Amino acid sequence: MNPSTPASTAEPGHWDQRYRQGTDGWELGRPAPPLERFLRSHPLAPRPPGPVLVPGCGRGHEAALLEQLGFAAIGLDFSSEALAEARGLHGPERPGLRWLQADLFDGPALEAAGLAPGSLTGVVEHTCFCAIDPGRRDDYIASVCRLLAPGGWLLGLFWCHGNPGGPPWGSDPEVVAAQLGRAGLLAELWEPATGSVDQRPDEWLGLWRRPISPGAGGSAPG
Repeated sequence: MNPSTPASTAEPGHWDQRYRQGTDGWELGRPAPPLERFLRSHPLAPRPPGPVLVPGCGRGHEAALLEQLGFAAIGLDFSSEALAEARGLHGPERPGLRWLQADLFDGPALEAAGLAPGSLTGVVEHTCFCAIDPGRRDDYIASVCRLLAPGGWLLGLFWCHGNPGGPPWGSDPEVVAAQLGRAGLLAELWEPATGSVDQRPDEWLGLWRRPISPGAGGSAPG
């Protein structure tokens, strides 16, 4: 690619450049307040331990929060620049925190890195869903479902704005809920978020579970 040609948003180079230039307007410098409040105090909040993935983790604030709460957090991003900044802010890998450079849509690469089907207790979504091409959202949900163990959970903060263009691309709360439902996930919570920063008035917070197959036995993780 010619260095003067903008990279596609589906390519790591696009995001590397945005991180280097500081044009990642979604950056809050901390975990998203609605997610942190939910995880720390809501009666429905999943409990540690267990491996939890943050896809498109960026500078890693949510992954670091999950480690603090006692989960085995995995911050995943295909941007090397994002992960370099995450390590600089939150430290190198350790037992409760892992940084992984890979593409969420590359199943063989994920499995080679230890993320086999059914290997996760949970997934925390924040600004990855709105960063990918909307045409790939069903692929995103399929990847999440494949990685979750039966009874595993998806906790997501979705930016349901109606602004044209992207990223961040907008979404409709009813459409998001329908997509997740079609994939077989069961909603435990889906409501307008509280405590969002002023520049994100249209966030929705949701918690979904991958059902346990009849006769499988056992209890839901988290």
